[in-house]
Amino acid sequence: MPEQLAEVVDPANWTCPAPLRDQGVVVMGHGGGGALSAELMEQVFTPAYGNATLAGLADSAVLELGGARLAFSTDSYVVRPLFFPGGSLGDLAVNGTVNDLAMSGARPAYLSAAFVLEEGVELTVVERIARAMGAAAETAGVTIATGDTKVVESGHGDGVYVTTAGVGLVPDGVDIRPQRARPGDAVIVSGPIGLHGVAIMSVREGLEFGVEVASDTAPLADLVASMLAVTSDIHVLRDPTRGGLAASLNEIARASGTGVRLQERAVPVPDAVANACGFLGIDPLYVANEGRLVAFVPRSAADEVLAAMRDHPQGAGATLIGECVADHPGMVVAATGLGGTRVVDLPLGEQLPRIC
Repeated sequence: MPEQLAEVVDPANWTCPAPLRDQGVVVMGHGGGGALSAELMEQVFTPAYGNATLAGLADSAVLELGGARLAFSTDSYVVRPLFFPGGSLGDLAVNGTVNDLAMSGARPAYLSAAFVLEEGVELTVVERIARAMGAAAETAGVTIATGDTKVVESGHGDGVYVTTAGVGLVPDGVDIRPQRARPGDAVIVSGPIGLHGVAIMSVREGLEFGVEVASDTAPLADLVASMLAVTSDIHVLRDPTRGGLAASLNEIARASGTGVRLQERAVPVPDAVANACGFLGIDPLYVANEGRLVAFVPRSAADEVLAAMRDHPQGAGATLIGECVADHPGMVVAATGLGGTRVVDLPLGEQLPRIC
Protein backbone atom coordinates (compact mmCIF):
# COMPACT_ATOMS: atom_id res chain seq x y z
CA MET A 1 0.00 0.00 0.00
CA PRO A 2 1.48 3.41 -0.94
CA GLU A 3 2.50 5.49 2.08
CA GLN A 4 0.12 8.34 1.16
CA LEU A 5 -2.86 5.97 0.88
CA ALA A 6 -2.00 4.26 4.18
CA GLU A 7 -2.25 7.62 5.94
CA VAL A 8 -5.67 8.30 4.41
CA VAL A 9 -7.26 4.94 5.29
CA ASP A 10 -5.66 4.39 8.70
CA PRO A 11 -8.11 1.97 10.45
CA ALA A 12 -7.33 3.61 13.77
CA ASN A 13 -9.34 6.61 12.60
CA TRP A 14 -12.41 4.63 11.54
CA THR A 15 -15.70 5.08 13.38
CA CYS A 16 -18.90 3.05 13.29
CA PRO A 17 -22.24 4.87 12.81
CA ALA A 18 -24.06 2.20 14.88
CA PRO A 19 -23.72 2.09 18.68
CA LEU A 20 -21.29 -0.55 19.86
CA ARG A 21 -22.77 -3.35 21.96
CA ASP A 22 -20.19 -3.14 24.75
CA GLN A 23 -21.09 0.43 25.68
CA GLY A 24 -20.81 1.21 29.37
CA VAL A 25 -23.33 4.04 29.08
CA VAL A 26 -26.82 4.41 27.72
CA VAL A 27 -26.96 5.19 23.99
CA MET A 28 -29.95 6.11 21.82
CA GLY A 29 -30.10 2.58 20.45
CA HIS A 30 -31.12 1.28 23.88
CA GLY A 31 -34.52 2.87 23.32
CA GLY A 32 -35.00 1.68 19.75
CA GLY A 33 -36.80 -1.62 20.29
CA GLY A 34 -34.01 -3.69 18.74
CA ALA A 35 -31.12 -5.82 19.95
CA LEU A 36 -29.76 -3.14 22.28
CA SER A 37 -33.18 -2.72 23.94
CA ALA A 38 -33.39 -6.49 24.41
CA GLU A 39 -29.93 -6.57 25.97
CA LEU A 40 -30.86 -3.75 28.36
CA MET A 41 -33.87 -5.77 29.53
CA GLU A 42 -31.94 -9.04 29.79
CA GLN A 43 -28.84 -7.64 31.49
CA VAL A 44 -30.26 -4.88 33.73
CA PHE A 45 -33.99 -4.88 34.35
CA THR A 46 -34.97 -8.57 34.29
CA PRO A 47 -32.23 -9.60 36.78
CA ALA A 48 -33.10 -6.64 39.02
CA TYR A 49 -36.84 -7.37 39.15
CA GLY A 50 -36.59 -11.15 38.81
CA ASN A 51 -40.10 -12.55 38.46
CA ALA A 52 -41.93 -14.95 36.18
CA THR A 53 -44.53 -12.40 35.13
CA LEU A 54 -41.94 -9.99 33.74
CA ALA A 55 -40.05 -12.84 32.09
CA GLY A 56 -42.89 -13.25 29.58
CA LEU A 57 -41.77 -9.96 27.95
CA ALA A 58 -45.11 -9.42 26.20
CA ASP A 59 -46.67 -6.04 25.37
CA SER A 60 -48.67 -6.31 28.60
CA ALA A 61 -48.65 -8.59 31.63
CA VAL A 62 -51.67 -10.82 32.26
CA LEU A 63 -52.41 -11.10 35.99
CA GLU A 64 -54.87 -13.03 38.14
CA LEU A 65 -56.46 -10.69 40.71
CA GLY A 66 -59.60 -11.28 42.72
CA GLY A 67 -60.82 -13.95 40.35
CA ALA A 68 -60.40 -11.75 37.29
CA ARG A 69 -57.76 -11.90 34.55
CA LEU A 70 -56.31 -8.43 34.06
CA ALA A 71 -53.91 -7.11 31.45
CA PHE A 72 -51.61 -4.38 32.76
CA SER A 73 -49.22 -2.22 30.74
CA THR A 74 -47.24 1.01 30.94
CA ASP A 75 -45.34 3.09 28.39
CA SER A 76 -43.62 6.47 28.13
CA TYR A 77 -43.92 8.78 25.11
CA VAL A 78 -41.12 11.15 24.11
CA VAL A 79 -41.91 11.76 20.45
CA ARG A 80 -40.37 14.69 18.64
CA PRO A 81 -42.09 16.75 17.24
CA LEU A 82 -45.08 16.83 19.58
CA PHE A 83 -47.52 17.25 16.66
CA PHE A 84 -47.27 15.55 13.28
CA PRO A 85 -49.51 14.62 10.33
CA GLY A 86 -52.23 12.28 11.57
CA GLY A 87 -51.67 12.70 15.30
CA SER A 88 -49.76 14.02 18.29
CA LEU A 89 -48.03 13.00 21.48
CA GLY A 90 -51.50 12.87 23.07
CA ASP A 91 -52.90 10.38 20.55
CA LEU A 92 -49.83 8.14 20.92
CA ALA A 93 -49.99 8.19 24.72
CA VAL A 94 -53.53 6.80 24.70
CA ASN A 95 -53.49 4.57 21.63
CA GLY A 96 -50.11 3.04 22.44
CA THR A 97 -51.16 1.77 25.86
CA VAL A 98 -54.63 0.75 24.64
CA ASN A 99 -52.95 -1.30 21.92
CA ASP A 100 -50.47 -2.93 24.28
CA LEU A 101 -53.43 -4.13 26.37
CA ALA A 102 -55.29 -5.29 23.28
CA MET A 103 -52.31 -7.42 22.21
CA SER A 104 -53.14 -9.69 25.17
CA GLY A 105 -56.73 -9.93 23.95
CA ALA A 106 -57.90 -7.59 26.73
CA ARG A 107 -60.70 -5.06 26.56
CA PRO A 108 -58.94 -1.87 27.83
CA ALA A 109 -60.84 -0.03 30.56
CA TYR A 110 -58.78 2.52 32.55
CA LEU A 111 -55.61 4.54 32.01
CA SER A 112 -53.38 6.73 34.15
CA ALA A 113 -51.50 9.70 32.69
CA ALA A 114 -48.33 11.24 34.12
CA PHE A 115 -46.89 14.42 32.58
CA VAL A 116 -43.31 15.69 32.84
CA LEU A 117 -43.36 19.32 31.71
CA GLU A 118 -40.35 21.50 30.98
CA GLU A 119 -40.38 24.96 32.50
CA GLY A 120 -41.24 27.47 29.79
CA VAL A 121 -43.42 25.25 27.60
CA GLU A 122 -46.56 27.09 26.52
CA LEU A 123 -49.73 26.08 28.37
CA THR A 124 -51.60 26.07 25.06
CA VAL A 125 -49.32 23.22 23.96
CA VAL A 126 -50.06 21.24 27.13
CA GLU A 127 -53.79 21.89 26.73
CA ARG A 128 -53.71 20.75 23.10
CA ILE A 129 -52.01 17.49 24.09
CA ALA A 130 -54.44 16.91 26.96
CA ARG A 131 -57.44 17.49 24.70
CA ALA A 132 -56.01 15.06 22.14
CA MET A 133 -55.67 12.49 24.90
CA GLY A 134 -59.26 13.04 25.99
CA ALA A 135 -60.56 12.64 22.45
CA ALA A 136 -58.45 9.52 21.84
CA ALA A 137 -59.64 7.98 25.12
CA GLU A 138 -63.27 8.59 24.16
CA THR A 139 -62.70 6.97 20.75
CA ALA A 140 -60.99 3.97 22.37
CA GLY A 141 -63.71 3.59 25.01
CA VAL A 142 -61.37 4.02 27.99
CA THR A 143 -61.33 6.36 30.99
CA ILE A 144 -58.26 8.36 32.08
CA ALA A 145 -58.91 7.82 35.77
CA THR A 146 -55.80 9.17 37.53
CA GLY A 147 -52.52 10.93 36.86
CA ASP A 148 -49.63 13.08 37.99
CA THR A 149 -47.66 16.15 36.86
CA LYS A 150 -44.03 17.09 37.43
CA VAL A 151 -42.09 20.13 36.17
CA VAL A 152 -38.35 20.17 35.43
CA GLU A 153 -36.11 23.21 34.94
CA SER A 154 -35.74 24.77 31.52
CA GLY A 155 -33.15 22.88 29.52
CA HIS A 156 -33.66 19.64 31.45
CA GLY A 157 -36.50 18.24 29.36
CA ASP A 158 -37.89 18.44 25.86
CA GLY A 159 -41.19 20.24 26.29
CA VAL A 160 -43.56 17.45 27.29
CA TYR A 161 -43.14 13.77 28.14
CA VAL A 162 -46.15 11.58 28.95
CA THR A 163 -46.33 8.18 30.63
CA THR A 164 -49.55 6.19 30.53
CA ALA A 165 -50.43 2.92 32.24
CA GLY A 166 -53.56 0.92 31.66
CA VAL A 167 -55.61 -2.06 32.78
CA GLY A 168 -58.18 -4.18 30.98
CA LEU A 169 -60.07 -7.45 31.32
CA VAL A 170 -58.94 -10.56 29.45
CA PRO A 171 -61.86 -12.80 28.35
CA ASP A 172 -62.01 -16.40 29.54
CA GLY A 173 -60.37 -18.86 27.19
CA VAL A 174 -58.03 -16.27 25.62
CA ASP A 175 -54.29 -16.98 25.85
CA ILE A 176 -52.34 -14.67 23.56
CA ARG A 177 -48.58 -14.45 24.03
CA PRO A 178 -45.44 -14.74 21.87
CA GLN A 179 -44.56 -18.20 23.21
CA ARG A 180 -47.71 -19.65 21.59
CA ALA A 181 -46.59 -19.29 17.95
CA ARG A 182 -46.74 -22.71 16.25
CA PRO A 183 -45.40 -24.04 12.93
CA GLY A 184 -48.23 -23.81 10.42
CA ASP A 185 -49.65 -20.55 11.84
CA ALA A 186 -50.60 -17.95 9.27
CA VAL A 187 -48.93 -14.56 9.77
CA ILE A 188 -51.28 -11.63 9.09
CA VAL A 189 -50.61 -7.89 9.22
CA SER A 190 -53.61 -5.60 9.66
CA GLY A 191 -52.68 -3.00 7.04
CA PRO A 192 -50.00 -0.97 5.26
CA ILE A 193 -46.78 -0.56 7.25
CA GLY A 194 -44.29 2.25 7.82
CA LEU A 195 -46.67 5.22 7.82
CA HIS A 196 -45.96 6.49 11.33
CA GLY A 197 -42.19 6.46 11.06
CA VAL A 198 -42.21 8.19 7.68
CA ALA A 199 -44.73 10.80 8.91
CA ILE A 200 -42.43 11.67 11.84
CA MET A 201 -39.37 11.69 9.59
CA SER A 202 -40.96 14.00 7.02
CA VAL A 203 -41.82 16.65 9.62
CA ARG A 204 -38.68 16.38 11.71
CA GLU A 205 -36.25 16.47 8.80
CA GLY A 206 -38.29 18.75 6.52
CA LEU A 207 -38.48 16.13 3.79
CA GLU A 208 -41.13 16.00 1.06
CA PHE A 209 -42.07 12.79 -0.69
CA GLY A 210 -44.63 14.07 -3.21
CA VAL A 211 -47.64 13.45 -0.95
CA GLU A 212 -48.23 14.03 2.75
CA VAL A 213 -47.75 10.85 4.76
CA ALA A 214 -49.97 10.70 7.86
CA SER A 215 -49.35 8.56 10.94
CA ASP A 216 -51.49 5.43 11.29
CA THR A 217 -51.99 5.95 15.05
CA ALA A 218 -55.28 4.35 16.09
CA PRO A 219 -56.79 2.14 18.83
CA LEU A 220 -56.92 -1.56 17.93
CA ALA A 221 -59.01 -3.09 20.73
CA ASP A 222 -62.20 -3.22 18.65
CA LEU A 223 -60.34 -4.90 15.80
CA VAL A 224 -58.97 -7.51 18.21
CA ALA A 225 -62.47 -8.10 19.58
CA SER A 226 -63.70 -8.76 16.03
CA MET A 227 -60.91 -11.29 15.53
CA LEU A 228 -61.65 -13.03 18.82
CA ALA A 229 -65.32 -13.27 17.84
CA VAL A 230 -64.17 -15.61 15.04
CA THR A 231 -61.91 -17.72 17.26
CA SER A 232 -60.56 -17.37 20.77
CA ASP A 233 -57.55 -19.44 19.70
CA ILE A 234 -55.47 -16.59 18.32
CA HIS A 235 -51.90 -17.50 19.25
CA VAL A 236 -49.97 -14.21 19.09
CA LEU A 237 -50.69 -10.51 18.62
CA ARG A 238 -48.11 -7.72 18.48
CA ASP A 239 -48.25 -4.07 17.50
CA PRO A 240 -45.04 -3.44 15.56
CA THR A 241 -43.98 -0.05 16.93
CA ARG A 242 -40.27 0.61 17.61
CA GLY A 243 -38.14 -1.53 15.32
CA GLY A 244 -41.10 -2.09 13.01
CA LEU A 245 -42.49 -5.37 11.74
CA ALA A 246 -39.00 -6.93 11.65
CA ALA A 247 -38.42 -6.44 15.39
CA SER A 248 -41.83 -7.84 16.36
CA LEU A 249 -41.44 -10.95 14.20
CA ASN A 250 -37.95 -11.61 15.53
CA GLU A 251 -39.14 -11.29 19.13
CA ILE A 252 -41.96 -13.77 18.46
CA ALA A 253 -39.66 -16.23 16.69
CA ARG A 254 -37.15 -16.17 19.54
CA ALA A 255 -39.77 -16.41 22.30
CA SER A 256 -41.49 -19.40 20.65
CA GLY A 257 -38.44 -21.18 19.26
CA THR A 258 -39.95 -21.23 15.78
CA GLY A 259 -39.06 -19.65 12.45
CA VAL A 260 -40.98 -17.14 10.37
CA ARG A 261 -41.04 -17.10 6.57
CA LEU A 262 -42.35 -13.95 4.87
CA GLN A 263 -43.34 -13.37 1.27
CA GLU A 264 -41.68 -10.00 0.81
CA ARG A 265 -43.94 -8.90 -2.05
CA ALA A 266 -47.03 -9.67 0.05
CA VAL A 267 -46.08 -7.16 2.77
CA PRO A 268 -48.26 -4.06 2.16
CA VAL A 269 -45.92 -1.07 1.78
CA PRO A 270 -47.56 2.15 0.52
CA ASP A 271 -45.85 3.80 -2.44
CA ALA A 272 -45.04 6.90 -0.40
CA VAL A 273 -43.35 4.78 2.28
CA ALA A 274 -41.47 2.74 -0.31
CA ASN A 275 -40.27 5.91 -2.04
CA ALA A 276 -39.19 7.52 1.22
CA CYS A 277 -37.34 4.40 2.35
CA GLY A 278 -35.68 4.04 -1.05
CA PHE A 279 -34.55 7.66 -0.89
CA LEU A 280 -33.18 7.27 2.64
CA GLY A 281 -31.75 3.76 2.17
CA ILE A 282 -33.79 2.08 4.92
CA ASP A 283 -35.95 -1.05 4.94
CA PRO A 284 -39.73 -0.51 5.44
CA LEU A 285 -39.81 -3.64 7.62
CA TYR A 286 -37.86 -1.71 10.29
CA VAL A 287 -40.00 1.45 10.23
CA ALA A 288 -42.33 2.10 13.18
CA ASN A 289 -46.11 1.75 13.11
CA GLU A 290 -48.66 2.96 15.68
CA GLY A 291 -51.95 1.58 14.37
CA ARG A 292 -51.09 -1.86 13.01
CA LEU A 293 -50.93 -5.35 14.46
CA VAL A 294 -49.37 -8.63 13.37
CA ALA A 295 -51.24 -11.83 14.22
CA PHE A 296 -50.25 -15.50 14.33
CA VAL A 297 -53.41 -17.50 13.70
CA PRO A 298 -53.98 -21.26 13.19
CA ARG A 299 -54.13 -21.84 9.44
CA SER A 300 -57.57 -23.45 9.75
CA ALA A 301 -59.03 -20.16 11.01
CA ALA A 302 -56.91 -17.74 8.99
CA ASP A 303 -59.33 -17.08 6.11
CA GLU A 304 -62.22 -16.35 8.45
CA VAL A 305 -60.10 -14.12 10.72
CA LEU A 306 -58.77 -12.27 7.68
CA ALA A 307 -62.31 -11.65 6.43
CA ALA A 308 -63.38 -10.31 9.84
CA MET A 309 -60.38 -7.99 9.93
CA ARG A 310 -61.14 -6.62 6.48
CA ASP A 311 -64.70 -5.83 7.60
CA HIS A 312 -63.31 -3.55 10.32
CA PRO A 313 -62.07 0.01 9.54
CA GLN A 314 -58.73 -0.62 11.25
CA GLY A 315 -58.18 -3.88 9.37
CA ALA A 316 -59.41 -2.99 5.88
CA GLY A 317 -55.94 -3.56 4.47
CA ALA A 318 -55.28 -6.83 6.32
CA THR A 319 -52.97 -9.16 4.37
CA LEU A 320 -51.57 -12.66 4.77
CA ILE A 321 -47.80 -12.12 4.57
CA GLY A 322 -46.23 -15.44 5.59
CA GLU A 323 -46.22 -18.39 7.92
CA CYS A 324 -44.65 -19.76 11.06
CA VAL A 325 -42.31 -22.70 10.33
CA ALA A 326 -40.28 -25.32 12.16
CA ASP A 327 -37.17 -24.50 10.10
CA HIS A 328 -34.53 -21.99 11.24
CA PRO A 329 -35.93 -21.56 14.81
CA GLY A 330 -35.57 -18.05 16.20
CA MET A 331 -35.02 -16.54 12.74
CA VAL A 332 -37.11 -14.54 10.28
CA VAL A 333 -36.47 -14.90 6.56
CA ALA A 334 -38.11 -13.27 3.58
CA ALA A 335 -38.62 -14.76 0.12
CA THR A 336 -37.70 -11.95 -2.27
CA GLY A 337 -39.33 -11.08 -5.56
CA LEU A 338 -36.21 -12.31 -7.37
CA GLY A 339 -36.60 -15.85 -6.07
CA GLY A 340 -33.98 -15.62 -3.36
CA THR A 341 -34.22 -15.57 0.43
CA ARG A 342 -32.80 -13.05 2.86
CA VAL A 343 -32.51 -12.98 6.64
CA VAL A 344 -34.57 -10.28 8.35
CA ASP A 345 -32.60 -9.80 11.55
CA LEU A 346 -33.43 -7.94 14.74
CA PRO A 347 -32.33 -4.32 14.30
CA LEU A 348 -29.50 -3.12 16.53
CA GLY A 349 -31.22 0.10 17.54
CA GLU A 350 -33.77 2.44 15.97
CA GLN A 351 -33.19 3.97 12.53
CA LEU A 352 -35.14 7.04 13.62
CA PRO A 353 -35.09 7.69 17.40
CA ARG A 354 -37.89 9.36 19.35
CA ILE A 355 -40.77 8.15 17.17
CA CYS A 356 -43.13 7.40 20.06
